[in-house]
Amino acid sequence: MRYKSIVLASLGAIALAGCTKKEVVVEAPPPPPPPGSVAGSTAADRDGDGIVDGYYTSDGIYHANYVAPPPPPPPAPTRKGERG
Repeated sequence: MRYKSIVLASLGAIALAGCTKKEVVVEAPPPPPPPGSVAGSTAADRDGDGIVDGYYTSDGIYHANYVAPPPPPPPAPTRKGERG
């Protein structure tokens, strides 16, 4: 009798196992490329400091990120007063 109840319980568990719903995993979209790079390129950190220095295009060519130099400082004030 015990054997039959164990078999019945296991068959019921196997039959109900097919009814479980699987979770749908949605992948996050890839992050946008860094400023100045081309979509579909691979970021590159050539000096290993953790900051993206450039990017590689699909044909394997390295392109460095160009950062414009800061503007020159304003001219120093003159030493003459209001009356000259």
